[in-house]
Amino acid sequence: MPTWGWVLIAVAVLVAVAVAAWLLSRRRRTQQLRSRFGPEYERTLNETDSKRRGESELESRRARREALDIRALTPAAAERYTASWQAVQGRFLDEPPQALSEADRLVVRLMRERGYPMDDFEQRSADLSVDHPNVVENYRAAHGISLASEHGKASTEDLRQGMVHYRALFEELLETSTEASKADPESAQA
Repeated sequence: MPTWGWVLIAVAVLVAVAVAAWLLSRRRRTQQLRSRFGPEYERTLNETDSKRRGESELESRRARREALDIRALTPAAAERYTASWQAVQGRFLDEPPQALSEADRLVVRLMRERGYPMDDFEQRSADLSVDHPNVVENYRAAHGISLASEHGKASTEDLRQGMVHYRALFEELLETSTEASKADPESAQA
């Protein structure tokens, strides 16, 4: 076989290896994003109508989140927030709309203390989706119910469901510095 034939075969093999490596890296990226974002992965892809754009959006969320200084609560702060939450829940029977509004404000204060930026709701939920992908949808649902309540368009059952959603997020956000150091021993050394 002439030399140019061997060169052509070598180039074809190199191209095939490059394509295989590229496909493998894309598959690995998809698996990592699916694993990290859970249900938020599918939601984002459906929202963007493109796997490439959806995955890019999730990657940019991850990069933004890594630049943030998200902190665990001190045990004392967690106790303070727990007491506040119990008070809000206690008011729900007598004043459901006010209790839901208060729950919204309490969650926002908690997020702020943890270090999440409070730019706007969409940015807050995107930032939350990186660390709490399994409850961020609860936050969206609770916020929507809270907005409906402000306009008098939420039933008592809607309000109850909103409180359930806020509680799920609240409990996830209550992570204390003690829990964080148990989950990540390197963070305890920092």
